[in-house]
Amino acid sequence: MVDLAKEIGSTSYPGRGIVIGTSSDGKYAVCAYFIMGRSENSRNRVFVWEGDGIRTEAFDPSKMEDPSLIIYAPVRVRGNATIVTNGDQTDTIYELMQAGQSFEEALRTREFEPDAPNYTPRISGIMNVKDGEYDFALSILKSDHGNPSRCQRFTYSYDKPKAGEGYFIHTYMGDGNPLPSYEGEPTLVNISGDIDKFTNTVWSALNSDNKVSLFTRFINIETGAVESRIINKNVKGDKA
Repeated sequence: MVDLAKEIGSTSYPGRGIVIGTSSDGKYAVCAYFIMGRSENSRNRVFVWEGDGIRTEAFDPSKMEDPSLIIYAPVRVRGNATIVTNGDQTDTIYELMQAGQSFEEALRTREFEPDAPNYTPRISGIMNVKDGEYDFALSILKSDHGNPSRCQRFTYSYDKPKAGEGYFIHTYMGDGNPLPSYEGEPTLVNISGDIDKFTNTVWSALNSDNKVSLFTRFINIETGAVESRIINKNVKGDKA
């Protein structure tokens, strides 16, 4: 296990990232999703509440250029499942699970983003909390070492997650041109504190120039009660 803050802060540009795990007291299913940006278009975003989830939105609509890969719903809730992703595959997962397919089956219909030469990986997670039971999964869809003719798909499932532990996956290994895709399994990281401490830990660890927005959620494993936070660099953070 590595320190979450140190891992997040180890590079100036991890891109977009998902952390899923269990609180240190074992009572809560925990997740975080953050976005970063290098271009004005990518930085011109905020998270806003939408139903049980969130959506990205232009902070200044007059400066929005290409919305195709930056405006989407990162978080949606389907019954006892919370879906979190870095793109419009959130909707794919939601809709195909509604039609009876699994998380992994739904993602087999998608691949990495068409943003040559980066071919940004699509990262996705799902948290299942029901009747005191909790499990989760993480996925990454990426090009074959920069070759867009082949897509590599990896799914990691975690049963009976341990208290105080989480897994972190993000889009890039670091800054570069083209941006190098994430490699290896999701990183085992520590989860500590209540939702406000956890939120502050993640936000403070992100590079101050490149961070854009952060969403966090704690779900009570016994009761299903939900508590969430949003922090936007462009506006004052709020709570729900």
